[in-house]
Amino acid sequence: MTSELIIDAQKKDISIALLEDKRLVEYQNEPRQASFSVGNIYVAKVKKLMPGLNACFVDLGYERDAFLHYLDLGSQFNSYQKYLKQVQSDRKKLYPFSKASRQADLDKEGSISNVLKVGQEVMVQIVKEPISTKGPRLTGELSFAGRYLVLIPFGDKVSVSSKIKSGEERARLKQLIRNIKPKNCGIIVRTVAEGQRIGELENEMKVLTERWQKAITTVQKTQQRPQLIFEETSRVVALLRDLFNPSYENIFVNDEDVLQEVKHYVSLIAPEKAGIVKMYTGKVPIFDNYNVTKQIKSSFGKTVNYQHGAYLIIEHTEALHVVDVNSGNRTREKGQEANALDVNLGAADELARQLRLRDMGGIIVVDFIDMNLAEDRQLLYERMCKNMQKDRAKHNILPLSKFGLMQITRQRVRPAMDVNVEEVCPTCNGSGKIKSSILFTDQLERKIDRLVNKIGVKKFSLHVHPYVAAFINQGVVSLKRKWQVKYGFGVHIIPSQKLAFLQYEFYDSNGEFMDMKEEQETK
Repeated sequence: MTSELIIDAQKKDISIALLEDKRLVEYQNEPRQASFSVGNIYVAKVKKLMPGLNACFVDLGYERDAFLHYLDLGSQFNSYQKYLKQVQSDRKKLYPFSKASRQADLDKEGSISNVLKVGQEVMVQIVKEPISTKGPRLTGELSFAGRYLVLIPFGDKVSVSSKIKSGEERARLKQLIRNIKPKNCGIIVRTVAEGQRIGELENEMKVLTERWQKAITTVQKTQQRPQLIFEETSRVVALLRDLFNPSYENIFVNDEDVLQEVKHYVSLIAPEKAGIVKMYTGKVPIFDNYNVTKQIKSSFGKTVNYQHGAYLIIEHTEALHVVDVNSGNRTREKGQEANALDVNLGAADELARQLRLRDMGGIIVVDFIDMNLAEDRQLLYERMCKNMQKDRAKHNILPLSKFGLMQITRQRVRPAMDVNVEEVCPTCNGSGKIKSSILFTDQLERKIDRLVNKIGVKKFSLHVHPYVAAFINQGVVSLKRKWQVKYGFGVHIIPSQKLAFLQYEFYDSNGEFMDMKEEQETK
């Protein structure tokens, strides 16, 4: 299996698509100015205590307060609090972390009211982004994640991933880490560290230690509260850190700054693979070029088709996700039982992909087509378990119930990805009446004339639906050629699959969107 990462960096947001054998399996879209991010560390103030919940709300400086439960404070909360006071006591000289003393572990049966008070400053890290009506979830046990290691300040253990099965390798890694780990820190060794040399592990240890030192230096030098003291690496790098493997063939990026960021990270973790990071310079949008746009439009939405007319219905409620499997208009040449098994196995393949693609979390209930044979139900359960092995999120799958329902729980860290694939008519905005379609190109020419002769923009790109682009470009003396002769060769026509049939967008030479809609068009 080969993997490719396609990164579409726009002015307002960044979209990342992971393709496995050219098939879209993961998709992330985040605004560049996102308020919250998993992994960010703050020095924040306790805003409100909730003794009944044994929890509190913490002000991170945003509109929605974050939630911190007593059990999430961490066993070393007292150590963090004392060190926080020591760091803030001297604004000129940083109190060395190596001299920090470990305090008694926090009582697991304690009360939030006995530990915190309103207005108290605490160091916290985001572990869950806001989901629906809930604010972000916090922890008081800080961690700094790298590709091979996770650094935990005030920890005292060296733990090795349970997925590393070799006892000899586990012992080797533990001994290596004990020899190089800094004082007052615990380390978790990740699965990808298996077989790595001490030099690579030591280099990453230094990087993680520097991040912690930089964070506490920020605490010492700033008095503003709440204060972001450590910002998790960008979404692109975070995804690479968790997903990168030797099967990656290409990483395509359409932005120079993001390209340098990705290339720098890849050169650190796998120098021999730095050459796979490539700049995309094509005129067609990057997602269109690699068939990502079409896959997004066919994979999201309420109904998802997967094979020979069969389809899934996916509904999201406040409490859970519900998935219904339908055979559609399939012919039943194999008999009812064999047909049901075939449809269900295909549904298991597509559902495992959909869970990763949409990042669906919480409880998922799947209504498969009823099967009478116990061996068929067991085969379906095993198929689902096998498909979910590729999923990085923690999950649990139960066998089919008597009603033919499969229950799945999956770790929820951020809101499920919801991409609206329905298109509102850009010409009539839902009224049902539009101007004659044959006059559409005349309308575009009037826009171009206004842009060139009245506004004075000489170089720009007109993005239209691929069918419209084909019509404009057809023939030796095409409409495009006529426009270029009349208005200058700064006119460029770009086909874009994300646009509806009679939708259009103008962009200047810097890629900035230009709103050319007239008042009557938007009514």
